[in-house]
Amino acid sequence: MHTNHYFLRQLAPALTQQLQGYRVATCFSQEKDELVIGLTNGHAEFWLKLTLAAAGTLISVPESFHRARQNSVDLLPELLGQEVAAVTAWPQDRVLQLTFRSGATLVLKLYSTRPNAIFRTAPGAPAQLFHQRYLPDAELAPTTPTTTPEQFASPLKAYPSLGDLPVSYLRTQGYDTAPLERKQQLVRQVVRELEQPVAFYIVRLAGRTRLSLLPVGEVELTLPIADPIGALRSFGPLLLNRRAYEAELHQVRQLLEKRAEEAATAAQHVRRRLHALEHTVGYRQTADLIMAHLSQIPAGAAQVEVLDFYQNDQPRLIKLKPTETPQRTAQNLYRKAKNQQRETQELSARAERRETEALTAMERLEELAALPSGELRPLRQWRKQHALDPTSAAKANPQELPFKVFEDSGFTILVGRNAENNDLLTQRYAHKDDLWLHAKDVTGSHVVIRQRAGQTIPAPVLERAAQLAAWYSRRQNDSLCPVTYTPKKFVRKPRGAKPGQVLVEREKVVLVVPANPFERE
Repeated sequence: MHTNHYFLRQLAPALTQQLQGYRVATCFSQEKDELVIGLTNGHAEFWLKLTLAAAGTLISVPESFHRARQNSVDLLPELLGQEVAAVTAWPQDRVLQLTFRSGATLVLKLYSTRPNAIFRTAPGAPAQLFHQRYLPDAELAPTTPTTTPEQFASPLKAYPSLGDLPVSYLRTQGYDTAPLERKQQLVRQVVRELEQPVAFYIVRLAGRTRLSLLPVGEVELTLPIADPIGALRSFGPLLLNRRAYEAELHQVRQLLEKRAEEAATAAQHVRRRLHALEHTVGYRQTADLIMAHLSQIPAGAAQVEVLDFYQNDQPRLIKLKPTETPQRTAQNLYRKAKNQQRETQELSARAERRETEALTAMERLEELAALPSGELRPLRQWRKQHALDPTSAAKANPQELPFKVFEDSGFTILVGRNAENNDLLTQRYAHKDDLWLHAKDVTGSHVVIRQRAGQTIPAPVLERAAQLAAWYSRRQNDSLCPVTYTPKKFVRKPRGAKPGQVLVEREKVVLVVPANPFERE
């Protein structure tokens, strides 16, 4: 309610008294939708900070303000040096106007979804808009009501500037069920209380922290009516702190829920793959049957039917390659059986690991719910303790990168899309300390795990990145794939090499099952 008309009625005369003899010394913005105005009388300074965003408008009057050296833009140069004459609130509107002795005006339109600032060097002069997209604001002017409250069928419609807090207060007084005459009486009474309030209240209503002229909701703090500027100074930091808390709480909860869901989904996928391997005829059994029936297999046969002694001597048809001997086919099957055994072991370990990750994320969510509500410091300490950084995903927007982008435990994994894209990833985007991966001895995508300062890449992250390198390569359909990995500083591109071709000076190799572990079913 700090941008409501009735609060602005209290704030405007206080600002007029405070700013007598003050001139504008600086006007700039260093964040999106932010307007900062600094004033001085030669001995003291006064700061007015406005957040003019569609998501919410905020007036702050900090006792001091330190301008950033970078990302700061000067605004409204003709406003500098202007001496404040008066500050007024427009009738029945959420507009605050600063009038200067030269005749210049700065109109602060504090509407919740279309806020703006309109500056004119003189009456009738062209308007300079803070938000250029709201062109009709150039014609904004005070309006005078043409109807009286008694002409409205609904008492609330007679006072459109009441806002939601007075309406909530009216409902606590039995407004909804009262007869029309009583409703009119209640509304008039509330308007009198708003026009001549006894105190300012910082309240909590519907999960939001509000500055109110009425004791509605949970009253957390009562402030003297004689000091609206002081009330703003008490309200602003508290509101910003709680907004930061709610934003970080939402981000951390979202991050943990995403981890739990992805880990549980991946574990289910692995378990299904493991079940399929364990309940199908293995390569070793087929190889044993071929070796046991060599005398029955004619040269160049494409298939042979044998009695399967693993299945109570049931007939079984085995396909063969006419171009190779049965012994060579059996030898290849034994090799695949060995790889299949290793794959089964790795899948089992991976399923257990992913299930543990999902369980850990769910436990963290329970711990998060038990933290002190509304307190930012304990939340940040807990987040740091468990290495949870809710802003890491926002720092590298996937839409801004021309690669496949995956997030895993706070690490960003980039995957090249083609040969030219691989060059772009390795030669321009990868840092020397990032980890570089590639399926060994075949064509495929370059994969990069971005390094995080002071942190070692966990083994599960390395494994999943290696699986991506194997999946986006010619070895995608192999049971197991060797993947090279090394710091990017040991990868160089020889002169005249084809797109995507590089030389690796030092390497290690990890054996993984080709997969995209981030795919959701």
